[in-house]
Amino acid sequence: MANHRTARMGAKPSLATLVALAALALGLPGGNALADKQSASPGVVDIALAIERGIFTVQEGVVSWYGAQFQDRKTASGERFDSGAFTMAHPRLPFGTMVRVTNLRNGRSVVVRVNDRGPFVGKRIADLSQAAASEIGMMRKGVARARIEVLDGEAVSATTP
Repeated sequence: MANHRTARMGAKPSLATLVALAALALGLPGGNALADKQSASPGVVDIALAIERGIFTVQEGVVSWYGAQFQDRKTASGERFDSGAFTMAHPRLPFGTMVRVTNLRNGRSVVVRVNDRGPFVGKRIADLSQAAASEIGMMRKGVARARIEVLDGEAVSATTP
């Protein structure tokens, strides 16, 4: 047995072994399951591929809101924050993306435009403006479990007056 171990230690890894190790290191599907569980939100490539395939639900998770304390401050997109506008901060969606945010507790939804980056607290997936948060009934608790769906141009025009 000792000879077998010695021979294996000196052997070069197969291509399959290298691919498996790379998948494990990168946390790809079939690789590190723990990395998948820790990633609360999809990356830019995942979002772009989902949109391209016509899948508009981007993610579900906890959203929060921000308001008066940020009024008139510049957002990451360069525009001034307006707590009365229907806008949202998201860590990765492109600025200008229109999304429907649905409060999963009460079913109420609102269409907002991404104009900022965030949130920067815990595993939250988005920050809504005060007006948007009020529209979906989450002001009292401050947070809500929600679904974020990217809208195409037709859906946006159908939901706005």
